[in-house]
Amino acid sequence: MTATALKQQRGSSGHGYWLAVVALIALAIPTFITLGRQVWSSEGGVHGPIVLATGAWMLARQRSTIEELRAPGSFALGALFLFGSLLLYTIGRIFDFISVETAGLVLTVISTGYLYFGAKVLRAAWFPVLWLFFLIPPPGWVVDRVTAPLKEFVSYAATHFLSALDYPILRQGVTLFVGPYQLLVEDACSGLRSLSSLVVVTLLYIYIKNKPSWRYALFIAALVIPVAVVTNIVRIILLVLITYHFGDAAAQSFLHVSTGMVMFVAALLCIFAIDWVVEQLLLRRGGQHVQPA
Repeated sequence: MTATALKQQRGSSGHGYWLAVVALIALAIPTFITLGRQVWSSEGGVHGPIVLATGAWMLARQRSTIEELRAPGSFALGALFLFGSLLLYTIGRIFDFISVETAGLVLTVISTGYLYFGAKVLRAAWFPVLWLFFLIPPPGWVVDRVTAPLKEFVSYAATHFLSALDYPILRQGVTLFVGPYQLLVEDACSGLRSLSSLVVVTLLYIYIKNKPSWRYALFIAALVIPVAVVTNIVRIILLVLITYHFGDAAAQSFLHVSTGMVMFVAALLCIFAIDWVVEQLLLRRGGQHVQPA
């Protein structure tokens, strides 16, 4: 196909393309408003706008590759997936299931991308495509199921550590008794609320460093889990110590939020340090292979 014919083909489909963009924006606006009110304003969902902005930036960064590989996908297959995605979106919207609604919106965007750009483009842009799934907030029952054992574990670890230091602390479930004070380990202190944000920032860091290998990304993301748990154990210990020495009012003041921010930064620095160590080990291993015998 000549360049002139290719331009004519793209021009003929241009009106349909922008019509699809307008339709997707019309679908996305009410969902984003709901996400802003219910999810993005909470501690566990603050990464949502970051995911949205960086996802658009990633796709714009690969614009030349997208244009080069563009070959519209199968209409029948794309229309089938698009219909299923819109059905999922509609069900979530009608019954006010924000997780289902957002999943339907993300799948609608991907289905539309397949129809207009094809499977090769989706494979080439696999990282930003998968990145969009971080927009989907986990359902409440999933949060409860995962949070419960995490809260038990971090409460147990903090209690045993402080007991070894001869602090008068007892534990009953996720409730800690230290001196005359009683503390409840909430979801935010279990590590799950910061876990998703840590994974998002870590994967973004890997992408910016031009390491979009899914194996390496999965390896580093898996390390986020123990790092998040350990840093939140430290956070609970700090809050217990502040409560014991300075009173409950001090622990529930700005120090409560400040310790969370400090531990989040500490967890990020720990992840970056692990990435640097792994990178150095890989470089050293690669250098040994290229050395002459």
